[in-house]
Amino acid sequence: MPNEVFLCAINNILSGSCAEDCSFCTQSSRYHADIERYTLKPIETVVAEAHNAKSNGALGYCLVTAGRGLDDRKTEYIAKAAATIKKEIDGLNLIACNGLANKEQLKFLKENGIDSYNHNLEASQSYYKTICTTHTWEERYATCENVKSAGLSLCSGGIFGMGESSCDRDELIKSILSLSPDSVPLNFYHPNPSLPIKERNISSDDALKIISTMKSGLGEGKILMVAGGRELIFHGLELEMFNAGVNAIVSGNYLTTKGDEPSNDRLMLNALGLSVAISCDHLK
Repeated sequence: MPNEVFLCAINNILSGSCAEDCSFCTQSSRYHADIERYTLKPIETVVAEAHNAKSNGALGYCLVTAGRGLDDRKTEYIAKAAATIKKEIDGLNLIACNGLANKEQLKFLKENGIDSYNHNLEASQSYYKTICTTHTWEERYATCENVKSAGLSLCSGGIFGMGESSCDRDELIKSILSLSPDSVPLNFYHPNPSLPIKERNISSDDALKIISTMKSGLGEGKILMVAGGRELIFHGLELEMFNAGVNAIVSGNYLTTKGDEPSNDRLMLNALGLSVAISCDHLK
């Protein structure tokens, strides 16, 4: 079990306007999920929320936009937000999560303060066409390769429990590891009545095996995070989750679903004898 746990906060800065048909995502406008929808937040709001995340112990701060990928408007906005945050707040690892991206866009974000780019493979190459038809798995993988070429830290993981087989899960894990990411967020499907995928087909034991397998493949000095679905899969099993190899969690709310209060996460860690990490410098 780790001695300390890294906390990451997510800021959904553009919500519910995606035209893609990802069957797992409430941000797709095709499924009319009952979520809050808005355009890009004012940068001063994003900065204030970054201050709040840091005060709650977050080292990672992820700027997420709904949509297929980066365009000129989003790229300029994320760059401006990152530069402003870096000017005002020390010690945050800034993560951008804005969909498909090319090397030039990613290099520009790096020049303006983004440290890491999150782009998940989501599912195995074999299964992906079952859950999305508006863009390809290969485009996702290429974006991850672009992240590394641009000199950014790569954060890439996936979602488990979307109807895939155990072979699909093994294939996804191998594909993620083939990218040699610096951090891997593991998500466990959170059903929503508006989405085509109605049920979650994964148990807590299955999830613990996935964590152990991923940890073994990643090795030391990498971030292995449990993100979406943590409260559903591991409620009461947090000790087992950390023992399996997790050393980071998303704290607070997710994109369109509520998480636990950051204060409760800190209480949980304290009860387990774990401390909140105050720096990730030794991972670089």
